Amino acid sequence: MAHGSATRASLAALARPAEWTVRVVKPERDDAALVAACLAGHKTAFDEIVERHRRSVYQVCYRFVNNHEDAGDLSQETFIRAWKGLKNFKGQAALSTWLYRIAVNVCLNRVSLKSPDTEPLEAERFVDVRAEEPGAGLIRGERAAAVRRAIAGLPEKQRATLILRTYHDLSHQEIANILGSSVGAVKANFFHALANLKKILGSEP
Repeated sequence: MAHGSATRASLAALARPAEWTVRVVKPERDDAALVAACLAGHKTAFDEIVERHRRSVYQVCYRFVNNHEDAGDLSQETFIRAWKGLKNFKGQAALSTWLYRIAVNVCLNRVSLKSPDTEPLEAERFVDVRAEEPGAGLIRGERAAAVRRAIAGLPEKQRATLILRTYHDLSHQEIANILGSSVGAVKANFFHALANLKKILGSEP
């Protein structure tokens, strides 16, 4: 009797699709679970973090340097710093926000935009689609090379705010979390960035 029950259970297990079994045993872990696994010594969990966030981190770096090779190097540096500093991540912000913050700091602190003409940027992208800041559309249609030069010359916080706001469509609050500032400061930085771009572009021949 017991032998028959065991046989039926074994047959049922064999009939179960392998893919279904794998999904149940190893469900996809969220960022918090991956961080906890890393801190517990499971290095493969950090590989999952990299795989999950590498594209967005790369895009942030690329918008600062406009060069694929440099963006790759900066992305790698971002994840190296994240690995070394993971023990300091308290989970008060999303992991993606924390990684963005590291990426922005790496770009601002380690990279000098010496060659702003390496690859084209679309000048028309520098318009706040939510149009809450008056004057955001004033730089539409300017030459891409002039826009790159202007962005390279902006103060660090203004440059970071403009890139995160325009290219990554982040909210004022998200940018404030990344830059460690207030929403009011972010709005002011964005407004001044647009004003400075207008002034610089206006002086271009």
